[in-house]
Amino acid sequence: MTTESGLLIVDKPPGWTSHDVVARIRKLAGTKRVGHAGTLDPMATGVLVIGVEKATRLLGYLTLAEKEYTGTIRLGQTTDTDDADGALVSRVPANNVMKTELLRAVAGLTGEVEQVPPGVSAIKVGGSRAYRLTRDGRPPQLAARRVTVREFDVGDLRPAGEVLDVDVRVVCSSGTYIRALARDLGAELGVGGHLTALRRTRSGPYLISQAASLDELAQRLEPVPLAQAAGAAFARRELTAEQARAVGHGARLPATGTGAQPVAAFGPDGSLVALLADVDGQARSLAVFEPGSGAVTAAGHDAPAAGS
Repeated sequence: MTTESGLLIVDKPPGWTSHDVVARIRKLAGTKRVGHAGTLDPMATGVLVIGVEKATRLLGYLTLAEKEYTGTIRLGQTTDTDDADGALVSRVPANNVMKTELLRAVAGLTGEVEQVPPGVSAIKVGGSRAYRLTRDGRPPQLAARRVTVREFDVGDLRPAGEVLDVDVRVVCSSGTYIRALARDLGAELGVGGHLTALRRTRSGPYLISQAASLDELAQRLEPVPLAQAAGAAFARRELTAEQARAVGHGARLPATGTGAQPVAAFGPDGSLVALLADVDGQARSLAVFEPGSGAVTAAGHDAPAAGS
């Protein structure tokens, strides 16, 4: 029996890829129509938003949500992946790094920053993943991307010989690499750095307190219903019965006034009708969820879902 459409908030275990989690949920849910809203590296744990059936049509938009992490940065050592899964490539004693220096460097990495993604990442360069090119001995020159680090808080400092472990909390825009923050922090301090632990504690509105382990989901698989999931993640617009029917057939409505940000449109019965966005003074459908049928975009094609 196929699981109902909705979202699962998974607490990803260490050592699993995001694709591993998707594959496991496909077996548990009895459907191949499963995807995720934002990759976590194998080393990382925490919130991985999984869409099942029609909810996969939300994932491309949920991926863009703000994220929150806790983690540990080790100063004094650099690895070829910018995290603990990589090979050690340099050591510089960091036991003399002062907290005032550290806080100054952290402040310089807060706000809107230009960040070069790690060479070992899933970014595509000329049709190939960056990590594959790097492992083939052809590391790509990745362009810097503008990201927003809204909060970069320093917690405990734990000296251990010549290295310094720094506990951090980061709130950032989609597309921010915490590994790159660790690398850049170490570079700014002149000692190198890499990430030794990472846990995603929030993805958009979904919190770690809501997340279930894979073992728990194997015992009880109950996705957050489609309408509830959309209502939590997007601004809400109530439609009349006539408007709901019109949107279901591709019609446009007056603009919502919220710009290009997706808005969840609901029918009088509380069902999710569509995701809308303002374009040229009209609210156009990004994706339509018709009662009793599959989800299609306004153009009649599948909406983009996050890759696994």
